[in-house]
Amino acid sequence: MNIYFSGLGGVGIGPLVEIARDIGHTVTGSDLEESLTTQELRELGVKINIGQDGSFLRATHQATPIDWFVHTAALPEDHPELLLAQELGLRISKRDEFLAYIIQEKDLKLIAISGTHGKTTTTGMTVWAMQQLGIPVSYSVGTTLSFGPGGKYDPKSEYFVYECDEFDRNFLHFTPHISLLPSVDYDHPETYATEEEYKDAFREFIDQSDHTILWKKEADYLANRSSRTWVLDDSAIIPTAVHGEHNRRNATLVIKALEYLSIGTQDKAIEALNRFPGTDRRFEKLADNLYSDYGHHPVEIAATLQLAHELSDHVVLVYQPHQNRRQHHIRDQYKDRFKLAEKVYWLPTYIVRGDQEPILSPEDLYQNVANKDVIETAAFDDALWDKVQKARDEGKLVLFMGAGYIDKWVRERLASS
Repeated sequence: MNIYFSGLGGVGIGPLVEIARDIGHTVTGSDLEESLTTQELRELGVKINIGQDGSFLRATHQATPIDWFVHTAALPEDHPELLLAQELGLRISKRDEFLAYIIQEKDLKLIAISGTHGKTTTTGMTVWAMQQLGIPVSYSVGTTLSFGPGGKYDPKSEYFVYECDEFDRNFLHFTPHISLLPSVDYDHPETYATEEEYKDAFREFIDQSDHTILWKKEADYLANRSSRTWVLDDSAIIPTAVHGEHNRRNATLVIKALEYLSIGTQDKAIEALNRFPGTDRRFEKLADNLYSDYGHHPVEIAATLQLAHELSDHVVLVYQPHQNRRQHHIRDQYKDRFKLAEKVYWLPTYIVRGDQEPILSPEDLYQNVANKDVIETAAFDDALWDKVQKARDEGKLVLFMGAGYIDKWVRERLASS
């Protein structure tokens, strides 16, 4: 097939482009701006246009008729490419329908990793462990990896490992062979108007899964009553050499899943995970005493600070909140999440198009933080970079956190320094 991907630089669509290419489909696509993902796809020979006014889509279709137009969930209804795809009569879908088609067509057993936090790392751990145990595996992870592409199809594989996120109810389009739920807390108010709606979606996901492994905290939160779940309490945590309490819990889920699937032995799984190199943007080391992390929820902030504190007693956090609308829902959850930070530089919130809520300032967001005396409002400027460099020179661990352009900014600063 000839497949056109709109928004292929995103962490959800990018891996699908690689998978479609592995299968043998012709792939082209577009995005609004360059990213690490678009650069990697270009290196693979994928023809990409930066700009989405519809002209590239039309020219591509005229040259070789497009069979399927796959787009990111972030595409608005009046998007030029989406409107043109409708005008041309193309088959149109979001990424979930396309991936579900591949899984069914290739008769793969789905290992789905879902939940509010920990999906990317747990998915990466699962892929890594299976590779180290010599098991052919196809997969899609919502980031780039140091040990492989973000998405891959292996014709010898029996399993497909998928970071199955709940945004836009994506995960409800799948019927997993086994599901892992690292953590569940209310999120994505743009999709789920109430916390109960959010819980209902996860209950439905569990019901659609043949088997689910989750922690007692998550089972209690969801009031889980399914007989097809394996509920673990804290006594089940398996000692591994990975850093961070949350990552040791994630690793335990992976080991239990491999046990359920009769893949390898526990000792071999532990040995493999002890060598896990991590995933990009998840406590990724960029330079000496400098790390970048995608986390942007209060629970993720606390967990990542705990991880950082295992490596240093002096942790400096640079934080960019994500999406103003989301901040209205989570602002009260910040209260005690920063206690392991020696200093916090709080940046303005990353704003997305269409946000109609009143803009919350940094001061609005951190006014109720328990240790707000360590917080300082900051901006993406030379003054912030000078403070970061001074902290690094003093041997402190500096952690940049956020899902907006904070990662791009620090990488550019590093490259030019």
